[in-house]
Amino acid sequence: MRKARRRPRFPGTASTASEEVVLRLAYRPPYDFAHLLEFLARRALPGVERVDAAGYARTLACPGGHALVAVCQLAGAHALELRIAGAPAPALLPLAEQARRVFDIAADPARIGAALAADPLIGPLVAQRPGVRIPGAWDPFECVGRAVLGQQVSVAAGRTFASRLVERSGAPLRGDGAGLTHLFPTPARLAHANLAGLGITAARAAALKSLARAVLARRVDFGAAAADVTAALAALPGIGPWTAQYVALRSLGDPDALPHGDWVLRRMAAPAGGAVLSAQALEERSRLWRPWRGYATVHLWRAAGEHPARAPRGVRGRAAAATPPA
Repeated sequence: MRKARRRPRFPGTASTASEEVVLRLAYRPPYDFAHLLEFLARRALPGVERVDAAGYARTLACPGGHALVAVCQLAGAHALELRIAGAPAPALLPLAEQARRVFDIAADPARIGAALAADPLIGPLVAQRPGVRIPGAWDPFECVGRAVLGQQVSVAAGRTFASRLVERSGAPLRGDGAGLTHLFPTPARLAHANLAGLGITAARAAALKSLARAVLARRVDFGAAAADVTAALAALPGIGPWTAQYVALRSLGDPDALPHGDWVLRRMAAPAGGAVLSAQALEERSRLWRPWRGYATVHLWRAAGEHPARAPRGVRGRAAAATPPA
């Protein structure tokens, strides 16, 4: 990880920092940056995130205010460029570590591919897309909240609900951040927010409030071990095992996380022409994917979104019926 300082390229950054920090994040090839960017683009929250031809950018809270981060792929190099503006010096390393997890920099595709190659379902998917990484989430609390909003609805609907929540309760930023105008609500803001009129059910609103209060009371501690976090989340009303495992996959850095209740995964992992697997049956089937079930999950989600004619044998005919989760 190499660091340099440049003059700010983000307009309107509210901070005492006068320079932008630029970091180079090296990865092991192959790296399917386009897939990761596509995944994030479908879920990007207006005002909080921006995904375009230049890459990915977003707002993040940090001590004393907020930072703006941007990530792009460096041409001719096995590395991403991370730009951070507005962050105090002590926040730079934590932000860089967050970026490494979100963009799955530490993955070893050769090792993962070798472990999954023999599986008749996952092996062909890995061979076709060897550079697929796990798309991470920047903040566990945000990840849980957005997962709750996306339960049993389309990606677009979940994004709409989350956008309304940001407009209602997210802290607005000063200046022109090139379209980046808000922070995602903190637990304290969400705990006291008025969630009426967002279009979500009363049960979902109650789940968000319960989550925020649990984090404030440290009954959910995102700094704890992943197993402890998922157990605490699954015990909260309106969350349950699927959301807990989804958060473990995307925000806690668990490469073996498996949202075994996910309908898309249960449909895609079923034998050709067979019925959708039960959650228990998927758990049994996924034993062959360990300790990389998270990567198998992402490959199946990707296959589900592809045209059936392009899906590998064994997946063909089922991809059209499946929709990746929010």
